[in-house]
Amino acid sequence: MKRALAALAVLMLVVTGCTTGKDAVVTGGSFNFVSPGGKVDITYDVADRQPSPTLSGDDLMNEGKQLSIADFPGKVIVLNLWGQWCGPCRVEAPEMQKVYDQTKASGVQVVGIDLRDNDRAPAQDFMRDRKLTYPSIYDPSGRTLLQLSGYPRNIIPSTIVLDKQHRVAAVFLRELLASDLLPVVQRLAAEPA
Repeated sequence: MKRALAALAVLMLVVTGCTTGKDAVVTGGSFNFVSPGGKVDITYDVADRQPSPTLSGDDLMNEGKQLSIADFPGKVIVLNLWGQWCGPCRVEAPEMQKVYDQTKASGVQVVGIDLRDNDRAPAQDFMRDRKLTYPSIYDPSGRTLLQLSGYPRNIIPSTIVLDKQHRVAAVFLRELLASDLLPVVQRLAAEPA
C-alpha cells in the first residue's frame, strides 16, 4: 500500500511538473499556442501577451504583391482565417467587414488569411461578391500559419486578435459575429500604445 501511494505521489509530481501554467502562453519571447482546457475563446492579460511572428504572404487580390502585418504598425489587427469553401466563413466574412467598417477609424485593421483554396479566382470572387474591402493573404498551403507555433491550421474559421504592439491578445476557434468581436477590438484600440 505504501509503495502504491508513493508511486502515485511521484506520478502526480511528474504530471504537474510538465504543465506550463494556467494559460496558453509558454513563457518566452514568442507566441506558442495551446488551447487550455479545450477553450474556444481565449483572451490574454497584458502581462501574458506574447509577440506574434510577422506574418506575411501573397496579397490575394493583388498577385505579385506581398502583404504583411508589419504593414500596419501601431494598429490592432484582426487575423481571420477563412476559405471560400467553408460554409461558416460565408456567414462570418460580412461580420468581419462590419467590424472593419466600424473600427478602422480607431486604428483596427482586419486581415484575412485565405487557406486551402488552390485556385485564387474563387477566393477573389468570394471577396468581391461579399464586398469585402479588407485585405487577405493568399495561403493555400498554410505556410503562413506555420510561423504560429502550435496553431491549429485545421480550424476554419478562426480569428487571432493582436494588440497595437502585435502581441496575441485573443484567439477565437469558432465562427464569430461582429457583436462577439467588437467589444474585444474596441477595448484593445482604447489601450495606450
